[in-house]
Amino acid sequence: MAAIASACGSRTFLLSQRSLFFSTFNISSKSTVSFSSVRSSCRCIASSASSLQSSTLEPHSASRRNVVEILEERGLLESITSDNLRSASLSPLKVYCGFDPTAESLHLGNLLGLIVLSWFRRCGHATVALIGGATARVGDPSGKSLERPELDLKTLEANTLGITNSIARILGNSGSDSNFSPNFVILNNYDWWKEFRFLDFLKGVGRFARVGTMMAKESVRRRLESEQGMSYTEFTYQLLQAYDFLHLFQNEGVSVQIGGSDQWGNITAGTELIRKILPHADGVYGLTFPLLLKSDGTKFGKSEDGAVWLSPSMLSPYKFYQYFFSVPDADVARFLKILTFLDMKDIQDLESQMGSSGYVPNTAQRRLAEEVTRFVHGEDGLSEALKATEALKPGAETKLDWKTIEGIAEDVPCCSLGYDQVLNLLIVDLSVTSGLLESKSAARRLLKQGGLYLNNSRVDSEGKRVEAADIVDGKVLLLSAGKKNKVVVRIS
Repeated sequence: MAAIASACGSRTFLLSQRSLFFSTFNISSKSTVSFSSVRSSCRCIASSASSLQSSTLEPHSASRRNVVEILEERGLLESITSDNLRSASLSPLKVYCGFDPTAESLHLGNLLGLIVLSWFRRCGHATVALIGGATARVGDPSGKSLERPELDLKTLEANTLGITNSIARILGNSGSDSNFSPNFVILNNYDWWKEFRFLDFLKGVGRFARVGTMMAKESVRRRLESEQGMSYTEFTYQLLQAYDFLHLFQNEGVSVQIGGSDQWGNITAGTELIRKILPHADGVYGLTFPLLLKSDGTKFGKSEDGAVWLSPSMLSPYKFYQYFFSVPDADVARFLKILTFLDMKDIQDLESQMGSSGYVPNTAQRRLAEEVTRFVHGEDGLSEALKATEALKPGAETKLDWKTIEGIAEDVPCCSLGYDQVLNLLIVDLSVTSGLLESKSAARRLLKQGGLYLNNSRVDSEGKRVEAADIVDGKVLLLSAGKKNKVVVRIS
């Protein structure tokens, strides 16, 4: 497999299925990379190649924190297949979480998997992120009312590269402590499935599966009871994921699979398959975490524009930050526990401050937004988000420049107007022409209320017109209606 010129940091390396290439990944937030040479797995590890072997994991440490107890305390534990995992986690383990490349970027719903993997790393365990290059061709029916659309090969390859880059970048951003394990591996299950013949699958896997057990799985039962039903292809998905666990257990020393609560059936299919094929195998576990929901029970992770993507090329760090900054008070303390690595005492202190008379509104939200943005986009991404947030705040004294305004242009409505159309135009008229407001009367009303801004400066007069000095760097204008509604006017 040819080396991919993309990056996950100076400590991360690219491995093919059989050969080791010490080619540095460099993942740029805005870069695009050709996927034409990629046909199988991408293995990224932080640290040396020898750290892949479970035998190199550090010995039992009396100071090792119990990751299961940490997850439980923070609301990140839904179910485990055996309570023995609590004691087993006091010794080094290898853990994996799967990510099917059904889109070009991971989204907020995938973030919990990366956070739980990171907690295992912080407690000294080695981790594996498994890209479902094979299973994405089938489609996981879990939590779906309809069969997933089939992906063409070009799309699948682009998606695989996109989420590989995202995982490598995010896990590469992770912090550390005294027990932190820098080891993380990214594998692609297409590596072992591409040569698997159907008859061999039936003989080696199918004969150990019981149809009654498979049909009793929640994800299968719901679909069978629906009007659409379920295809045989989807029905077999749980066996594919089960075999992935078996393969990783035998070949990589992975003994724990984690996933969202909707993955319980697929995870237990794996533990059951391992016990049937390897009856003397010991210490195989599954762990699930809750789905990310808001206090009203609705799914957290959707914005007005759709999914909250983790790739900066699909959602800027600025807008990602703003999404978390707008979390309601009812959810913020719980999300601080689930989505950040802050000490529980610090979170409890913030929660206590929220109920005090001297509490500054949105302090907890600001901390949540900073921590999650740092984890996903790194220090540079957080710095970009904070700079844009401060500069674009109506009434801010920070001087705007063209680059800062263009940095949010993908995230807010934009229009293009000619220089002669804009110069000397009344701001009230421009507010309507640009689409910021529906009518001149609405613009005048907002102006009188003190909520209409040009380049973050409040417009105080209905007679205010656009002057040449108002056009930032001769290229753009920023109009704001209140704190949240903005439009960028590009000058052509």
